[in-house]
Amino acid sequence: MTLRPNRSRSRDVDPSGLHGTVRVDRRTKNLTKRLRPGDIAVIDHEDIDRVSGEALVACRPAAVVNASPSITGRYPNLGPQVIVDAGIPLLDDVGSDVLDQVSEGDEGQVGDGVLRCGDVEIPGTLLTSGLVADAMVAARAGLTTQLEAFAENTMEYMLKERDLLFDGVGIPDVRTDFTDRHALVVVRGYHYKEDLQALRHYIREYKPVLIGVDGGADALLELGLRPDMIVGDMDSVSDATLTCGAEVVVHAYRDGRAPGVERVEQLGVEDFVVFPATGTSEDIAMLLADDCGASLIVAVGTHATLVEFLDKGRAGMSSTFLTRLRVGGKLIDAKGVSRLYRSRISAWSIVGLALVGLLAVLVAMSATPTGRALLQIIGAWWDDLWAALSGIVT
Repeated sequence: MTLRPNRSRSRDVDPSGLHGTVRVDRRTKNLTKRLRPGDIAVIDHEDIDRVSGEALVACRPAAVVNASPSITGRYPNLGPQVIVDAGIPLLDDVGSDVLDQVSEGDEGQVGDGVLRCGDVEIPGTLLTSGLVADAMVAARAGLTTQLEAFAENTMEYMLKERDLLFDGVGIPDVRTDFTDRHALVVVRGYHYKEDLQALRHYIREYKPVLIGVDGGADALLELGLRPDMIVGDMDSVSDATLTCGAEVVVHAYRDGRAPGVERVEQLGVEDFVVFPATGTSEDIAMLLADDCGASLIVAVGTHATLVEFLDKGRAGMSSTFLTRLRVGGKLIDAKGVSRLYRSRISAWSIVGLALVGLLAVLVAMSATPTGRALLQIIGAWWDDLWAALSGIVT
């Protein structure tokens, strides 16, 4: 899908001239690690997914410039709407040459549908809410084709990994003890921070094995919880988290290649294992917990719906569908738990309840000789204290 270029000013944002330092990276999740408020983010991200959109918005850039189409029309991806709704200009489909024409640290300006850096001017399509909404309507018509492709990928994955799925062949031995314990798998997905916060009481009471999937391990540490295990290809987890003492499971390709091993070794992490598998890192985390004897698996931020699978942007997301079937009744999805129930008790209600309780205690004390004597002692003590304070003031 090609969106019609919009050279007029957007009603959603003021594109007359937004200045900022240019930050460039082909991978959005790498860019957000160094993106600062007021910067201009230059990315190359086809079909921006919701998680990436929320990560960009959290950094509060002055504008986002995408070398690729933010919406191709394959499916209704949610990222562009998140960015536009936040009031951040999204200059779309400027072409891959932008990555060579601008450099990290350049001073840039986005205005009137053009990115300017020095003498370089790079035009694009300034997306508005209207353009995004129209593109979403058209993209929904393509879901049938994507559903067929998803089904084909699911069958292909099942044939490749049937031994792993059905018999656990290839799951490595780990030192973390899962036997008859709950396992909490944290993925950096939709509303993962809010849901994790809502589960604090559950974590304190049940003390589950805490598994962080790549950036999900950082989310655990941010909440003051040290992960017991970190699973992933190690491309989006911080150095501090990787060296926090958790057991590390490096996700490798089926042929044994594991790019994450080099980084782990450079950080001096010696106690790690490699898990070759075709699926995603969240899949192998669930399979590992299930095979090692976890009695319950609670998932935070994972993908559960077809649109979320497609929004992840990987054909291999079909593996997550089969993994969920494999784990079965052990799996509880905590997605949206933070929005399921919100306490309606206000602070004033709590204060009022405390005052009523105190009044009831005083009434009960005044009904007994011992209580009346105690109240007289408290009254005398208060009179002495008040007299002493009054003397200091005068």
